[in-house]
Amino acid sequence: MEKTQWIAGGNKCRNPLWFVLTASFLIFFVLVCTDYSSLSSGRNFNRVTYYITNFANVIVTQDHHHPNSLPPLASTDSQISDQTKGISYYTTTDTSTSTPAPYSFGHGSQPSNVTSSNETQTASVTYVPPPQAIPNTKHQISDSDSCSGRYIYMYDLPKRFNQDLLKNCHSLQRWTDMCPYMSNMGLGPKLTDISSKRRDRLLGSKGWFATNQFSLEVIFHNRMKKYKCLTNDSSLASAIFVPFYAGLNVGQYLWGYNASIRDASPLELVKWLSNRPEWKTMWGKDHFLVGGRIAWDFRRQTDSDSDWGSKLMFLPESKNMTLLSIESSSWSNEQAIPYPTYFHPTKESQVSEWQRRMRKLKRPYLFTFAGAPRPEYKENIRDMVISQCQSSTKHCKLVGCYHGATKCDDPLNVIKVFQSSVFCLQPSGDSFTRRSIFDSILAGCIPVFFHPGSAYVQYTWHFPSSPSEYSVFISENGIKEKKVLINETLLRIPRHKVVAMREQVIRLIPRIIYADPRASGLETLEDAFNVAVNGVLDKVDKTRRDMEEGRDPGNAFSQLKATKFDMPGAETRNELPR
Repeated sequence: MEKTQWIAGGNKCRNPLWFVLTASFLIFFVLVCTDYSSLSSGRNFNRVTYYITNFANVIVTQDHHHPNSLPPLASTDSQISDQTKGISYYTTTDTSTSTPAPYSFGHGSQPSNVTSSNETQTASVTYVPPPQAIPNTKHQISDSDSCSGRYIYMYDLPKRFNQDLLKNCHSLQRWTDMCPYMSNMGLGPKLTDISSKRRDRLLGSKGWFATNQFSLEVIFHNRMKKYKCLTNDSSLASAIFVPFYAGLNVGQYLWGYNASIRDASPLELVKWLSNRPEWKTMWGKDHFLVGGRIAWDFRRQTDSDSDWGSKLMFLPESKNMTLLSIESSSWSNEQAIPYPTYFHPTKESQVSEWQRRMRKLKRPYLFTFAGAPRPEYKENIRDMVISQCQSSTKHCKLVGCYHGATKCDDPLNVIKVFQSSVFCLQPSGDSFTRRSIFDSILAGCIPVFFHPGSAYVQYTWHFPSSPSEYSVFISENGIKEKKVLINETLLRIPRHKVVAMREQVIRLIPRIIYADPRASGLETLEDAFNVAVNGVLDKVDKTRRDMEEGRDPGNAFSQLKATKFDMPGAETRNELPR
């Protein structure tokens, strides 16, 4: 029976080996053709294979872009090398089923289809370019780009939120015509326009203006227009600037207007912002704005017309933004930056010359106070400070800023008084902070604080972390309980310590002044604007990394900090400099 199975057509197969070889060849040929066809499908002709080393040799195949597709981020050999380095650190999984992970916040994705081990293996990696709208593409910018990680995108807001306010400058404040102060890009009238020996003796150089303390929004906006890393491409930006003149807007409605009028522009603003594609990138957590008034003016807690200010920073959208203001409140999405002073240099040499003059000055008075009493505030110590100054005329220079007095509004007089003193008293007034803090530092006068909320917990980006390096702290309670005499306290500080503190104060001058927006900026010195921008970029970068790693700050981004105004560190013991 077995023989009949080898008979075909009546003839027995005489060469079974030849038949097997022929059949095997035909089967092999069919398989090869089929495999080549599958490899050729999809027209993936532009593939390159190269080697990387990560404890083993790993063969990586990467797709080049099709000629008609968008160009890759870079086509240089160095860029390819950088990509392979990144791939060598990726977590590996099975190559047959995995797909590359999407890009997140501008960082490179981590393909999950790379296989590696201590032995040589083969892996196939498809390079997927990031989408066009990326929150932060600083990692995709060449290392030679000095703006990498520093790009800022500035909204072109409807003019009703900024420029139109300046057209109505006569009505921006109830008791002050702000029009002269809006000149020179918000710096105000030039002091050097009027020639006088007194002015030349006190100031000595150009760059001096009669600047209003509420002009910061305009100054900052004009400085941002000249920021070297400003970009028109929001996908490159690490942070987004919102040039809304919040302080000028609310300032015109603080007296005699209902709450709905004060809230009208803030409500329109957040509606406009929330409809922008840039907003959806981080839902506003990369956005920041500047307030030329204290932050409390933007935190009205009720809808009562008698309550103060607007509710700008209590709006849901605003809780995701960072507010830079001349004084912060108790919320974590606020940061205080310096009040504008009278000095706005155009060149670094003007700053160094001014610092040299402050070092050489003779200061006949031990301490000075320029201000007015606050009898309406029972907890305020100003009356007691003034009384102590009046009883120590040999050591104290008092400038009374009473109603109708003009000396405190005269920049030349203010600078002259501070130049004549070793220490300048800075008790709280209507709020914790004062513009006088920065005018006194500008004059090389060591500030004396009575509450931590006046400086130490406010200007953390601009001031040293150790308060005793540049200032003296005297507790308010000691003054109220009449246990502390200011003149005796200051006289006990050793001379060498006074000299060291004054030098530190003079070195702070560049960090607390805003350069003239019309100049290209200071060459190597960072002014108050630069320090503030760097602080914002650092904060946004940390928030972005937290979100990438699954630690979304959520409500903590705008959180009430009940202990914010507590005295930091060892200073709570009221230790004097030694």
